[in-house]
Amino acid sequence: MHTEVHTVTPELAEAWLAKNKKNRPLSRQSVIQLARAIERGEWRLTHQGIAFDEDDVLIDGQHRLAAVLKAGMAVRMAVTYGVPRDAFTVMDTGRKRTGRDALALKGETNATHLAAALRGLHLYLNGAETKWSGGSSLITNDQLVTVLDQHPGMREAIARGMALNRAIRITVTAASVGWYVTGKERPDVDQTRWYDQLLTGAGLEQGDPRLTLRNTLLGLAAGNRHRKSDDSREHLVYYFKAWNAWVEGRPLKLLRRYSKEQMPKVTKKAPAFLDDALPFQPPATA
Repeated sequence: MHTEVHTVTPELAEAWLAKNKKNRPLSRQSVIQLARAIERGEWRLTHQGIAFDEDDVLIDGQHRLAAVLKAGMAVRMAVTYGVPRDAFTVMDTGRKRTGRDALALKGETNATHLAAALRGLHLYLNGAETKWSGGSSLITNDQLVTVLDQHPGMREAIARGMALNRAIRITVTAASVGWYVTGKERPDVDQTRWYDQLLTGAGLEQGDPRLTLRNTLLGLAAGNRHRKSDDSREHLVYYFKAWNAWVEGRPLKLLRRYSKEQMPKVTKKAPAFLDDALPFQPPATA
């Protein structure tokens, strides 16, 4: 058994795939993800590549080859020849390195929550109206690292998100992304009272958006309302709706998410409260 490094062109990938007789069924989603990584320039030469057995039959690497073919781009890849036939059953049985692993290896704290929140931020910025669950919502470890490099403020946002999760059962991802996005888009708004009173609920009256958001999320957590499969997107919709009402000084008695509802935009209106020390005051009725 020996290994060589080859430049695998789409033409070579197609020829080698023809030797594919024993592999598991091809996952279209995995091929798409790998192809997109190749197109983004994320492919790296490692010890992981493709392998042929003693009969020159392809026994490992079909997804990598299919991705090269789909991307239409050549990559450098390790190719191992002469793998014992009986090795097939133990190949690819190790645990795949996760986004949490990649961030932890870089020294990041709260890596599990951070990885999920960075994925949520990526989806918000690039596909807010798409499903946030399933194979189409996955991003690569390199993409996670890139998102963090571009948005280092997510490190602080995670601490906020974890505290809000404990207090009102909002997902850490939704709370972290909500805090980060509103702060980034509206640096003119002091969010101290939003955050502090959302945590405790102290002194909030009916109609205050913070109280409505608290009650909505605590009700969801208690099972009083039907939960969605993509909870983080749903929670973020509620977060933005309540935050916008709070900034604009509007009472908000009910939070709902409608079918196919788009992600709310962060309000551009001037804050209704000129003195942030004042409590929330709904507009007076005539």
